[in-house]
Amino acid sequence: MLPDEGRYVGVAWEMMRSHDWLTPTLDGLPYFHKPPLFYWITAASMSLFGTNEWAARAAPLLGATLGAMALWLLIRRHGGGDAEARVRNAELTLVALLAQPLFFLGGQFANLDTLVAGCITATVALLADAVFSMESGKPYRRALLGAYAMGALGVLAKGLIGFVIPGGIVVVWLLLMGRWRTFLRLLSPVGLLVFLAIAAPWFLAMQQRFPDFLHYFFVVQHFQRFAAGGFNNVQPFWFYPGVLLIASLPWWPWLRRLFARGYLADPIARPLRLLMLCWFAVPVLFFSLPQSKLLGYVLPAVPPLAWLVADAWRIGGKSSVRGWRAAAAGSLLFCLVIVSWLAVKPPHSERDLGRALAEHYRPGDSIVMLDQYYFDFPIYARLQAPNVIVDDWRDGAILSKDSWRKEVFDAGRFAPDLASELLLTTEQLPARLCRESRVWVLGTDEAFKRRQVPGVALPVATELGVTLWQLDQQAAVAAGQLSCSA
Repeated sequence: MLPDEGRYVGVAWEMMRSHDWLTPTLDGLPYFHKPPLFYWITAASMSLFGTNEWAARAAPLLGATLGAMALWLLIRRHGGGDAEARVRNAELTLVALLAQPLFFLGGQFANLDTLVAGCITATVALLADAVFSMESGKPYRRALLGAYAMGALGVLAKGLIGFVIPGGIVVVWLLLMGRWRTFLRLLSPVGLLVFLAIAAPWFLAMQQRFPDFLHYFFVVQHFQRFAAGGFNNVQPFWFYPGVLLIASLPWWPWLRRLFARGYLADPIARPLRLLMLCWFAVPVLFFSLPQSKLLGYVLPAVPPLAWLVADAWRIGGKSSVRGWRAAAAGSLLFCLVIVSWLAVKPPHSERDLGRALAEHYRPGDSIVMLDQYYFDFPIYARLQAPNVIVDDWRDGAILSKDSWRKEVFDAGRFAPDLASELLLTTEQLPARLCRESRVWVLGTDEAFKRRQVPGVALPVATELGVTLWQLDQQAAVAAGQLSCSA
């Protein structure tokens, strides 16, 4: 697994291991950077199918499937033309979506982005279905309540963007069409009750357990992160348009048709075309505002982009069928090459080290990590307890930066007693070693020397410059390197 995969799957692993399905934990400490839906799905999948990479990636696969099916159903119902034409348009859109590298790869990457993108796609599709049905005099309340339910799941997937993004898309769309009264009809008291019934219980439960939870989750992790600088992955404002332009490279011959003067002139096609343009523009603009930008954030803009690609091809009279097929095949081939390469040689993974420890690990063994938290190591090693992490935990400069250290340190604030046992400095390490019967140390040679780990260390395995040692405390005591006297 990749590092980010190990972080989120590791939380799910701890949830499954502890049988506490309410409180997400990272190294045993309450971890409230994200809500729990991804962890619930992943922990349930690993409980059913075993702790392996396939089961660990159930949540993004589910999110991708949800998004693809929601888009397909929307176009099949409201894609224009007769029933047969709508089915063809839906199938063409689905091909364009599945061939998009961001969508294809995101559906196999175990983090929260594809799951929330699927929820956002389903929410927008249901709201649009409600609008189209409402304005044509057809029943719409079921779709509207479904949109509120999907919005709640989006909140449980990744927070406020689960309803802010789809709500913003639909509001902008309806205002541009001059249909603000339709927007007012979408405000449903029953829908709000459905939303709260799904989304609120977990937040209330966490606030009851941890009095500072709501402030930390919403104020710190949402508003301050969105508005503040100093985070990782700082990119320019145009980063996401550039990424989407590159990802759509095979489709450029058709996309240029979207800029034709009369693209929105057709009164029949205009509502759906305007919806897709708003659907594409709102998330791109929203996520371009903060300085910190990760590729997965822009995934909600990919489904409408796929429809726009398919629509642009239809505008041209469906010419160059061979070129369209070549573009789709080329995109899929690129995706398969990337996935195959990552499967054979995942970068920055401690898979082999974890499996090496699993062969020797006994309940009660203690794991000490030096200068780094190796996220996927506990999963592959099947660890049954939190790890000790040795670092400069008293250095305010380090903890003020956006990093794994700050994540773990923040988690420790919700369980200070446990954090004092797990987050140790170099000076605190010897006393901890005296309390353990068997100790394994994980880190680089440089970290091992810098942290002055006492004792005779026997290297068990090494991977990518990271070594797993078994520590012999008795030899350290005999050599005078470790003093364990009362």
